[in-house]
Amino acid sequence: MPLPTPALDDRTFQDIVDEAKRLIPRYCPEWTNHNVSDPGVALIELFAWMSEMVLYRVNQVPDRLYVHFLNLVGIEPFPPSVARTDLTFWLSAVLDQPVLVPANTQVMTATSATETDSVVFSTAGDLVIAPPDLVAAKSSAAASEQIVDVWEDLRFGSDGAQCFPSDVLTPGDAFYLGFRQSLAGMVLRLQVEARAEGIGVDPRRPPLVWEVWNGEGWLPTRIHEDSTGGLNRPGEVVLLVPVEHVPLTVANESAYWLRARLLTPGSGQPTYRNSPRVRGIEVSALGGTVPAEHAETMGGETLGRSSGAPGQRFQTSRFPVLPRRSDETVRVVDGERVDEWQEVDDFSASGPTDQHFVWDSGTGVVHFGPRIRYPDGSVRQHGAIPRDGAFVETAGYRHGGGSRGNVGARTLTMLRSAVPFVNGVVNLAAASGGVDAETVAEAKVRGPLTLRTGQRAVTARDFERLTIESSIEVARVRCRPAGRGNGAVQLLVVPQVRTDPTTQRLDDFAISPYLMSTISETLDEHRLVGTSVEVSTPYYQGVSVVALLHGAPGRPAALVRQRAMDGLSRFLNPLVGGSDGTGWPFDADVNLAVVTQLLEGIDGVERVEEVLLFEYDLRTGRRLGGGKDVIRLDKQSLFLSAGHQVVVR
Repeated sequence: MPLPTPALDDRTFQDIVDEAKRLIPRYCPEWTNHNVSDPGVALIELFAWMSEMVLYRVNQVPDRLYVHFLNLVGIEPFPPSVARTDLTFWLSAVLDQPVLVPANTQVMTATSATETDSVVFSTAGDLVIAPPDLVAAKSSAAASEQIVDVWEDLRFGSDGAQCFPSDVLTPGDAFYLGFRQSLAGMVLRLQVEARAEGIGVDPRRPPLVWEVWNGEGWLPTRIHEDSTGGLNRPGEVVLLVPVEHVPLTVANESAYWLRARLLTPGSGQPTYRNSPRVRGIEVSALGGTVPAEHAETMGGETLGRSSGAPGQRFQTSRFPVLPRRSDETVRVVDGERVDEWQEVDDFSASGPTDQHFVWDSGTGVVHFGPRIRYPDGSVRQHGAIPRDGAFVETAGYRHGGGSRGNVGARTLTMLRSAVPFVNGVVNLAAASGGVDAETVAEAKVRGPLTLRTGQRAVTARDFERLTIESSIEVARVRCRPAGRGNGAVQLLVVPQVRTDPTTQRLDDFAISPYLMSTISETLDEHRLVGTSVEVSTPYYQGVSVVALLHGAPGRPAALVRQRAMDGLSRFLNPLVGGSDGTGWPFDADVNLAVVTQLLEGIDGVERVEEVLLFEYDLRTGRRLGGGKDVIRLDKQSLFLSAGHQVVVR
C-alpha cells in the first residue's frame, strides 16, 4: 500500500463558498440576497472554483521536489554509454620491423569543416604490427580425419603443396598455415604462387572461408581482396584477422593457425573437382586492427585548491567523464608530496582518514567527504579532507559518449596526429553502443523500483531491474527459468537501438561483448550463491504482412502505402511495438484482427480488403509456409517485422 499523500490545504469548493457567505454580514451588511440566482453569489462560486483549482495544484508534490527526494536517496541519472568500433591502420610500406600505434591514438571523422564538430575516437590499447613468421603448413581431410604435413612440399617441392589431401573433396577439408606469433588484429597479405589445378571452381566465387582459432572455435576472417581465384592462380589474398587469435596444437604441432576451409557450395555455385596446389607463399603485414571508443583523452588537469573544508567539490573542464581506468584518478599535491586518492561509489563506509573521493561521471564533479552530525550529537567526517592550500588535480581522464558516436562505416578516416609508417586509417564497420545520458523522466521511473527492491537478486523482477541498471545500453529484459533447475535463470536482453524502427534489422539487436561482460559482472555481484545466470538475446521471430488496401479518394496511393509499411514496421518491433508503443510484449501472439485494426487506422486508408500473416526467415529473407490467421510467439522469442508487402488500390 502506498503512503497516503498529505493534503496541504483540504478545503473544498463548498467550504470556500460557505466561508465567503459567512463574511458577507461583516463586510457588506446591506447585501441580503444570498440565493444562488444572485449575481454576487455567482461571483463567489466562480472565485471558489478558481481557488479550488489552485489548492489542487498546491496539494500535488511538484516535480522539482520529487527530483530532490531522489537526489537525497542517491538516485542519479546514468551517464551516457560509449560507442565502440574497430579501427584498421594501414602501413605506408611493408616493413621488416614492428610498428607501434600507441594507445589513445585519436582518429576523427571528416564530416565537418571544423575539428570541433568532428567525432573523435581513441584506440583502447597499443597496436603492434609485426612481420608475421610462417613456420608450418598442413592439409586435412574431413572425411578420414587425415592430417598431412605439407611444409616441406610448400618450401621445396617442385609440384608444391596439395591444399586438400582427399582424392574426393568434401566440405570441411582444410589447408592450415601455422605462425610463430599471434596474428590478432593484423591485416595479412598472402602472396600466393599457384597454377590452375583446382578445376571446376568459379574463381569469382570459390567455396572457401579463411578462419583463425580463438580458443573456443574457428572465427572467420574478413577477405579484403583475393586475386588468386580460390588459390588457383598467382595473386594476393589480403585478410583482416579478428582481434582474437590463440595457439592450437594440430597434429602434435603448436602454432597460431590460419586455415582455408572448403565449404558446401551454395545454389548454382560450382566447387572443386581437384585440389588446388600452392607452390609458394610469402606473408607480410599491411596493417592492423585495434578496438577504439568514442572518447577524447585529457592529460593531467588542475581542478583547484583545497580550502580545508568538508564536502568540497571540483569541476573538470570536460564532461561527461568515462569510466576510469587504473591510471585515471585524482591526486592531491601538497608541496613536494603527491598522493593518489581512491575513488569510491559513496562515502558511507569511509572513515576520517580514508583518502576517498566520488567522481560523478555525468557532470564531471569530484566530491570529497562530508561531515555528518548523528542523532546522538556526535559528528563524524566521512572521508579525509585535502589539506588547506593543497592542489587537487587529475592524473588524466577520458570524456565522450552518447549516440553521436554511432558513426557509419568508413567515416573515421582522419588521424588527429601523425603516426610513423602509418598512412591511413578506417573503420570498416559502423560504431555501435553509444547511448545518450538517462533523462530525468527515466530516472524518476527507475528510482522507486530501486528503493523498493534494494540491491538483492532473488526474484525475477530483481534480476530484470539489476540488468536494466547495469548499463544504459539495455532497453528491455525478461527473466525466466533456464530449464535446467537448481535455481538457474535466463535473462533475455534487448539492447538499445537508436536507429529508425523502419530500417532496423536482425543484426542491430546483437549484444556486444562489452555489454555482455557488463551485465554478467553486475549480476554476479548480487545473485545468491548457487544461482546460475545465463544472459542471451531473445530469438527474433520474423513476421511478414501481405495486405490489400483501398485508399480514400484523392489520397496518393504511394503515400498511403508508405504509411502502412511504416506502421507495420513499428507495430511489430521489440522496442517501439505493441499497442502501448513500448515494445512487442513477451508471450503475446499476433493475429489478423489487431493487424487489420492497425491498418484501418492509417491515415488515407478507406478499407482493408485482405490481410495475410507469414512467418519470415530473417537470415535468408524468405517467407516460410502459407498465410496464417495467427502466428504464435515461441518461448524466449520476440517478433521482428520484415518483408511486408502492401498493395493500395
